Amino acid sequence: MQRILRIVLVVTTCLVIGYLSGTVTRESILTWYPTIIKPFFNPPNWIFAPVWTVLYIMMGVSGGMIWNRLESDNENVKKAFLFFILQLGLNALWSYLFFGLHNPLLALIEIILLWLIIFETYIQFKKIDKIAGFLFIPYLAWVSFATLLNASIYWLNK
Repeated sequence: MQRILRIVLVVTTCLVIGYLSGTVTRESILTWYPTIIKPFFNPPNWIFAPVWTVLYIMMGVSGGMIWNRLESDNENVKKAFLFFILQLGLNALWSYLFFGLHNPLLALIEIILLWLIIFETYIQFKKIDKIAGFLFIPYLAWVSFATLLNASIYWLNK
């Protein structure tokens, strides 16, 4: 039961972080975001909430699975979880930089760092639990796309 509770706790934490990040995004989606030039491959706004919800759930399940390995692999789990916490914080920061400050350049610099930390989290998680690592692949793919989108928006609006 404790194993399930850990997963639920990490999933809930990820969803709360996502919700709080979304509060910064909501106003700008209606005011600032429609006024900037976006590339032809920009997805419709409605797609972001469901995609991020699924990604936060997968991220949380993955993090909970790693937490459940704490007793058997203490040192590696602590290192992996540090990267997990870093990527979650950077994930939230990106929304503030892009939508809160309306600064695509600063957000672009930050999302590149975010991608690197997500990749390292994937590497660390995969060493401990292959499934937990693989749960990070869709997130890494989405942030890769988001990086391209962010770079394009910066380029089109500079």
